[in-house]
Amino acid sequence: MSRYPEMFARLADAGQGAFVPFVMVGDPTPAISEAVIEALIDGGADALELGIPFSDPVADGPTIQRAHIRALEAGADFSACLEVVSRVRERHPGLPIGMLIYGNVPFAVGLAEFYTRCSGAGIDSVLLPDVPVRESPDFSAAAEAAGIDAVYIAPPSSSDQTLDAVAASSRGYVYAVSRVGVTGAEQAASTVGLAESVARLRSDAAAPVMLGFGISRPDQVAEAIAAGADGAISGSATVRIIEEHAPALLATDPGSPARDAELEATTAELREFVEVMKAAARRPAPR
Repeated sequence: MSRYPEMFARLADAGQGAFVPFVMVGDPTPAISEAVIEALIDGGADALELGIPFSDPVADGPTIQRAHIRALEAGADFSACLEVVSRVRERHPGLPIGMLIYGNVPFAVGLAEFYTRCSGAGIDSVLLPDVPVRESPDFSAAAEAAGIDAVYIAPPSSSDQTLDAVAASSRGYVYAVSRVGVTGAEQAASTVGLAESVARLRSDAAAPVMLGFGISRPDQVAEAIAAGADGAISGSATVRIIEEHAPALLATDPGSPARDAELEATTAELREFVEVMKAAARRPAPR
């Protein structure tokens, strides 16, 4: 059973939107990424969006592309990533966990087996950024059979027809893209037209809407919530913190005092980042 409805209901009662950080599983190593994930949870993340490394991440900007490369170089294949997720799930049974993965992997594994393995690891949702909603039926059917929420992207300035299709197909939440282009904190998010898109999606009884792409500052989280989004997802800003510490982390031996000190500095910065971003997700008081 999906954990998203309980999360969104609890946050609505508290007058809050969701803050969901994204990180790449395996970046810069599987073990370090597991510690990173724990830091995000400790900082107050309402849910997680976890990337699975892929060799041709067409929707990602340079920061997350480099995370793909680091994770692949560390040997973080699909199976290794699921092992990390499974351990996180054991420690946090109520936390919604989403996976972001490119469509080639489900095709290579086989749709039924892919979604079954995701379910076995405790994953709630799968977002395929390179699969448009018009190509979704086979993926959605396999996801539903395995008890996984299929999430699809609502592009900026979408037609009503596209928004209606996204609303009909998405489960768990709808990923509203804040602007055209690829992921990255270099180009800021935009909430222009978001209120209208959210209203259209809600008229179709869509799942809750979360805004992503370019969310890197607390004011952008606040703007997304004020414009009607149910939550905000931040990826590149989170990954950039890991990238800044990766050279020092990889230059030390696992279990050494130097590695432990650098890992503590990394996780402390991540916890603080999440705390600040989460604090901005409170809904404005009604006038």
